[in-house]
Amino acid sequence: MKRTIKTITSAVLTAIMAAGIAGCSEEKPKDPGKEGFKPSLDTNAAYTMNVVGHYSNFETLEEEFNRFTEYYPNARLTYTALDNYSKSSSGILSTALAGSEPPDIFFTYPWIYDWPDGGKIAEASEDLSDPALGIDLSCIRDNLLVRDDDGRILSVPIYTTTYGMLVNENIFEKEGLSVPQTYSQLVSVCKALQDKGYTYPIMGYNKGTGLLDPLFVPYFCAQIQTDKKALSDLNEMRQGAGEYLRSALELAADFMSYGFIDPEECSKLENNYEAVILRFFEGDVPMMFATGNTVSGTKKRESMSEAFTAAPFSYSFFPVPSTEDGGYFLNSVSLSFSVNRNSKNLAVSNEFMRFLICSDELNSMANGKRMVPPCKDMSLNSVYAPFMDIDAGRTINQSELGLLDTPSSQVAKAGWLVSNGIMTVDEVIKDFGSLSTE
Repeated sequence: MKRTIKTITSAVLTAIMAAGIAGCSEEKPKDPGKEGFKPSLDTNAAYTMNVVGHYSNFETLEEEFNRFTEYYPNARLTYTALDNYSKSSSGILSTALAGSEPPDIFFTYPWIYDWPDGGKIAEASEDLSDPALGIDLSCIRDNLLVRDDDGRILSVPIYTTTYGMLVNENIFEKEGLSVPQTYSQLVSVCKALQDKGYTYPIMGYNKGTGLLDPLFVPYFCAQIQTDKKALSDLNEMRQGAGEYLRSALELAADFMSYGFIDPEECSKLENNYEAVILRFFEGDVPMMFATGNTVSGTKKRESMSEAFTAAPFSYSFFPVPSTEDGGYFLNSVSLSFSVNRNSKNLAVSNEFMRFLICSDELNSMANGKRMVPPCKDMSLNSVYAPFMDIDAGRTINQSELGLLDTPSSQVAKAGWLVSNGIMTVDEVIKDFGSLSTE
């Protein structure tokens, strides 16, 4: 079911951190290198293009398209948000692709081709690596580009994300505390905050999964990233594979033992996006565990929060320190674009992708949305400034890790069960592989 339709017209970190982060500013990068993009279609012709996805609105796409119309002034774009788009069982996307008005460009995710209708989605997708299209994919980090069995690239990453914690920097300044950089500092700072009257200094989303994901999931991935046997055992869900989680689950259990988080209070947060953001903006939560997807909604919701409007404060997104050497930058694809190869507007859709896929445009889109760009030469929004200090060796690319969706879901559920005191570490390890993920 359609929720909203927007029409825009022309009138209106291994390799990441090693290369260095290009910049960190609230300001968006300058306009793309105009010298680099040369139109290949008739610039006076009229064009239409329809994009579908799960965002209720997409202002940064509007901005990109407005720049595109500098070359194609008679181009027109419609963005359509579809209910249940990102649910694997909904069949919404494949139905739309087979409909009478199919989309020209559509949202995809790394796991989408494993959906029940994933084959249909793949069949409808343009091979964006086809040299004839002229799309320069060299600006994208290589480990984020995935080829199918036939060597095709069916989707291109637009946004990536990571785990971390939103920190109310005014609270830390007021209380004379520094944001923790190590696990022991995290514990000691939380104790200090409790002594100063913050009964529960940390919150996070707690509906089925999520509560301690920013703490233990990057830690777990770091433990197994070079262990081929562990990855094989986990992906095959072999008996005893749960043992690979022990140290990460013990970390979660240890942290929860201090009483820094109230799971019941966190369970009142209805979603891990707006509800989490608005609760953080109340101004009394020193640290909020979250993901980059949550951070992407913060700027717009500053004005939606009466508390934040009345008493604004400075905040940034920090890595969660899970070891004495700090935290990790676990980077994964959040959103990709694919082109419908059966599109009636295929030429202009591919032309728009050719325009969009360059460092300047992708950095601009990511900065505007407060997401992490997929570029080799990337620029981070200033809210992510603390991630600049992470050592290159503590950057993990989830696409390179190779952990499949089923064991990943089991890992997340295991952490949630331990974090909420529903099962012990030993019980979860014993039942790993059969934990209900509903």
